[in-house]
Amino acid sequence: MTRHFEVQPGGGLTGRVRVPGDKSISHRSIMLGSIAEGTTHVSGFLEGADALSTMNVFRALGVRIEGPDQGRVTVHGVGLHGLRGVSHPLDCGNAGTAMRLLIGLLAGQKFGSTLIGDESLSKRPMRRVADPLGRMGASIHTVEGRPPVRIEPVPTLRGIDYVMPMASAQVKSSLILAGLYAEGETVVTEPAPTRDHTERMLEGFGVRLTREGASVRLRGGQPLRATDIDVPADISSAAFFLVGASIAAGADLLLEHVGINPTRTGILDILKLMGASIDLINPRTVGGEPVADLRVRSASLRGIAVPPELVPLAIDEFPVLFIAAACASGRTVVTGAEELRVKESDRIAVMADGLRALGIDATPTPDGMVIEGRGATGPVFSAGSIASHGDHRIAMAFAMASLRAAGPLHIDDTLNVATSFPGFVSLAAGAGLKIAEAG
Repeated sequence: MTRHFEVQPGGGLTGRVRVPGDKSISHRSIMLGSIAEGTTHVSGFLEGADALSTMNVFRALGVRIEGPDQGRVTVHGVGLHGLRGVSHPLDCGNAGTAMRLLIGLLAGQKFGSTLIGDESLSKRPMRRVADPLGRMGASIHTVEGRPPVRIEPVPTLRGIDYVMPMASAQVKSSLILAGLYAEGETVVTEPAPTRDHTERMLEGFGVRLTREGASVRLRGGQPLRATDIDVPADISSAAFFLVGASIAAGADLLLEHVGINPTRTGILDILKLMGASIDLINPRTVGGEPVADLRVRSASLRGIAVPPELVPLAIDEFPVLFIAAACASGRTVVTGAEELRVKESDRIAVMADGLRALGIDATPTPDGMVIEGRGATGPVFSAGSIASHGDHRIAMAFAMASLRAAGPLHIDDTLNVATSFPGFVSLAAGAGLKIAEAG
């Protein structure tokens, strides 16, 4: 089964939009709720394929989960040691977050597990979590560093003091989850700040951990107590509309209830450096996570050298940031983003190919890209066909390019958009994008 987008040029973005719930928080709500004692109630849960894969894995492991029903989920926790092993592989679908975090969580169980994924996930590197977990005493086997992943039971895990060679919230979270099952203390130090949803949520479940500068310190064996979780709208999904409204003439859009965790707001900082008009309205805290409504209006963007310290804070948003760069005046340079090459696709290569297919001067580098902006007004992109390589963020990024295109855009292989943003086409069309999806 294949799907594709047909997007007509022009259009605009106005009104009010609430994008689906945060994928990172949705994953973690199921994981931590499952190993907590008591019943956890979740609202705003992302009913996308990735988060549903996590839910199905924990159901297979013996956790009773009700929902999702309009974003509401009830997780009947089984406690830290209540999961049950199964003989069949656990399918993570397209969810890299699910697989990497599960490797850490399952490493300390008294049963073995095998994790598998779809064709895209089966190409993604897992040694980055398997190797440090091996230092903790875990027994993890991959196929040349990639899935399927076999996790064998071991007598015990040992806490370690680990300095991460590269910034990755998934690696950090995997080690923290393994640390719950380890003897002694686990300390993880990251070279640059990454999203801290795991730490925040663990504290919400009553786990004591210490954050000292770039390090997180956790003592193993602590029980989790069930809690209620309100999942904010996903800033990574809001990013498409933040860029779209910034580049579209006459745009004025309000994005409601968006999570603005400071480890996730690189997209806001980068766009503001480029000259975007973004206002935070009614900032508040919901369930330990900062939230605000974001008003974004059309602006004349300018090219910048993206500060390296902002790159890890916007790593998932770079596909659409590359679209913003093409619509800016002057050159945009991105470095330190080599992580983009091992996402659902090689996002540096795929975005560069797509931009060039639409007439943009885009030069990929080993760790980023150089884009010569075509100016802040008028059509920027030529008509054309884009190969998304099944990558949901590539497909949605190029859909926003239609706002400044001279002709129609055909974007192929869009089925995986549902992994992170179910209902993207109807929501975008309702806000003014001239988009349709077909088989």
